[in-house]
Amino acid sequence: MSKPLRSSVGASVPENLQITHTYVFFLIAAMQIGVGILSLERVVVQTTGYDGWISIFITGMVLHVVLWMMYHILADCKGDIVTANQLVFGKYIGGILSLAFSLYILVLTLNVLVSFIEIIRVWVFPSLNLWIFVAFMIALIYYFVVGGFRVITGLCLMSILIGLPILWLKFFPTQAGDTLEIYPIITHSLKEILQGSEVTLFSFLGMELLLIYYPFIKNPQASKKWAHYGVFFTTMIYVVSALAVFIYYSEEQIRQVTWPTISTWKIVQFPFIERFEFIGIAMWMFVIMPNICLGLWGSTRLAKRVFNINQTYVLVIACIVLYLFTGAINERMQIKVLSDYTGNVGMYVYLYIPVLFILMKIKGRWRKMIYE
Repeated sequence: MSKPLRSSVGASVPENLQITHTYVFFLIAAMQIGVGILSLERVVVQTTGYDGWISIFITGMVLHVVLWMMYHILADCKGDIVTANQLVFGKYIGGILSLAFSLYILVLTLNVLVSFIEIIRVWVFPSLNLWIFVAFMIALIYYFVVGGFRVITGLCLMSILIGLPILWLKFFPTQAGDTLEIYPIITHSLKEILQGSEVTLFSFLGMELLLIYYPFIKNPQASKKWAHYGVFFTTMIYVVSALAVFIYYSEEQIRQVTWPTISTWKIVQFPFIERFEFIGIAMWMFVIMPNICLGLWGSTRLAKRVFNINQTYVLVIACIVLYLFTGAINERMQIKVLSDYTGNVGMYVYLYIPVLFILMKIKGRWRKMIYE
């Protein structure tokens, strides 16, 4: 009889702190949809032109495979990423890898925060006092994160309900566009399309937090389909969003627009609203808030698991770090470098998941042979 693959450092969570498995859909989608979609079309057009929607779709399909691997890893270790790392690499190396993952999540959170503040300063308040506004944001974020994982889950649900109607307004300009603009399709080589998939990965980052909050799901195996629904939902939102922009703008125009989504909001007109992009940006704050809160919670949760310390202490330190770095990173080139760095590290994280999956399967077979 084979012995189950378990770690001595479990990640059990009381049932009153857990969430229903269906909410995983909102956790996945809310974490993926953030500041990335505001500039997605420009990023992908620079590599694959109007074939960018194909690159986006391919990225989404690949992530379904990665998600499948993540669920197998978590089911085998019966814990989280800390449990899996320590099972495969031992306590110390596994702990270092878990801390590296925690740092990556914190950098991802920082990137979302500085990118959104840049948008506010460019579009709404050019003379905004950065330090005061960041202090207000950090205080609000701290309030949500201290509330716990269930509060953050509710925030994710709210962000989808608020963000989806705003995104659909991107179709407003298509009335003046021409669907023939996106033809002919597949005018780029397979290599270029795959390169386009690589650059769009940044907009999909966030799904990997499942490796942290998996123990907080009441019936984790039943959440599989909801997680896949979440990835597919995000993929379709990105594909349709890109096509809406492609129909209205030429490739050259898209290359010159930093945030195509916000530019399409400028075209939206209502009898009672003159500058809808201001409202869109203000409402988008509710969309990016789960990105930051869930990311900060996940990063501090890992530190708590590795060092076995109170998560609130780590949260205070992380908030101070976010405050200092957000205030210091305020130039366009600095933000671009941070985004590129985050995207590159994110790619390595997604490459690490298949490696961990294979090592977990090898170790499981090895243990099975020993105990049989």
